[in-house]
Amino acid sequence: MNILVTGSAGFIGFHLSINLLKNKRFKVFGIDSLNNYYDKKLKIKRLKILKKKKNFSFYKINLLKKKKLNSLFKKNNFDIVYHIAGQPGVLYSLKNPKSYVLNNTAATKVISQVAKKYSIKKFIFASSSSVYGDQKKFPISENFEKKPKNPYAKTKLESEKIVIKTLKKSKSKYIIFRFFTVYGPYGRPDMFIHKFLYSMKKNKEINIYNSGKNLRDFTYIDDVSKILIKSLNKKIYNKILNICRSNPILTNKLIDLLISNYSNRKKVKLNKIDFVEGEVLKTHGSNKNLKEIFGKLIFTDIKKGIKNTVKSFKINNA
Repeated sequence: MNILVTGSAGFIGFHLSINLLKNKRFKVFGIDSLNNYYDKKLKIKRLKILKKKKNFSFYKINLLKKKKLNSLFKKNNFDIVYHIAGQPGVLYSLKNPKSYVLNNTAATKVISQVAKKYSIKKFIFASSSSVYGDQKKFPISENFEKKPKNPYAKTKLESEKIVIKTLKKSKSKYIIFRFFTVYGPYGRPDMFIHKFLYSMKKNKEINIYNSGKNLRDFTYIDDVSKILIKSLNKKIYNKILNICRSNPILTNKLIDLLISNYSNRKKVKLNKIDFVEGEVLKTHGSNKNLKEIFGKLIFTDIKKGIKNTVKSFKINNA
């Protein structure tokens, strides 16, 4: 089976690829533009690990280059596309919204059109819980009203619509997964957990938005990868599903876990500041529909997940 993973040098794309490569029957083709949103060294470090696998091939391609994508699809006869690539970052989207229009909506339009042209069996798209925005009732189900409150969330929702419109009446079936705050080893340095770890390592002051009173439904990367891979053989067509642990944690409690796992002796400098524009106060997803389709799913306990993440950071600086 030939599988394409977009954003293979990114956090989720890397872990998905690593887990797919364990199956020798799979040939995994990774593409990534290797942009400068965060340090390229981390992306290259992830790629070096992937390139050690004989059943992995990598192409440096910008998804907006439709001609190059067409050539790649024609040459490799892909069965499955995991579209994981995209411009991440809520706060950055407020400063540079144009990047999100290009790298989320426009890029999704191009790759979904190419996937349709070559009759890909399944197109699996990585969306985000941010499309829900602030909600008053919890847990959040897939049918809740969408209230995206920043350019990142708006472009993710628009990308979902593009996938549905492009593939709905085609031979290619789609699945859209809405991820709830994915974390784990080799995580993005712009996300809270790794930002916190880097700050502790350098003994820098750490800004804690909303005085640490936010609630986040953290989902461990291995759990996400397993579900994405299981979806290959599941008869799920043209569906939207949350991927979440459905058990949010207060930021202040998460901080305690990070500090205790990193170093009991370390004096951490916390700067608790007010609410920041574009941030959502609480995320708490429902995984009821996910479990109905996939059966019994065991999600990694946050204590174990943080322990694994900190251990990897200490060894790999990632």
